[in-house]
Amino acid sequence: MAAKKLKVEKKQKTESKTEKVKKEKKDRFNEIKIEKIVLSVAGTAEKLEKGVRLLKVISGMNPNKMQSTKRIPSLGVRPGLETGARVTVRKERIKPLLARLLQAVSNEVKESSFENNHFSFGIKEYIEIPEMEYQRDIGILGLNVTVDFVRPGKRVKRKKIKQGKIPKRQEVSREEIKKYMVENYKISLKEKEHNEN
Repeated sequence: MAAKKLKVEKKQKTESKTEKVKKEKKDRFNEIKIEKIVLSVAGTAEKLEKGVRLLKVISGMNPNKMQSTKRIPSLGVRPGLETGARVTVRKERIKPLLARLLQAVSNEVKESSFENNHFSFGIKEYIEIPEMEYQRDIGILGLNVTVDFVRPGKRVKRKKIKQGKIPKRQEVSREEIKKYMVENYKISLKEKEHNEN
């Protein structure tokens, strides 16, 4: 009888241990993190060159130029024309850079800027970024900032060999991003301004 009781207790202990491991694993795969920050500018010819220099000064990295795939005669845009530049910041550089960029907008982000998996905001003048001095060869210029979020397991979708699908629940929702940014970067959310007539 005692042996039977001992066996039952051992089984219960094993089951509770397994459940605990499963819960920890589930929680770990539920955590969200910032995957990358993308800084971008738009422009052509001289304005684009100034934008490239600006991105290099802010990130300390070499930006990539982007080419247009469309023809817009009214703007003088044709396929193959360089119309913008961007640079991607990852890993340990993310936190200090994002904190500085948010200070440039007084840590305020519009509610409408948030989407699933990312949010974006614009900086009108780069001199508003802390520790940034006016660069005579660049002049006054603004830039766009996009912050991408990810959950563990995204690699499954991106890899070339044995590529798999990830479920919809693996996406990072707008509400989760807002909560993360408020808790970790102390941002305040601005509601959409309505024009009063």
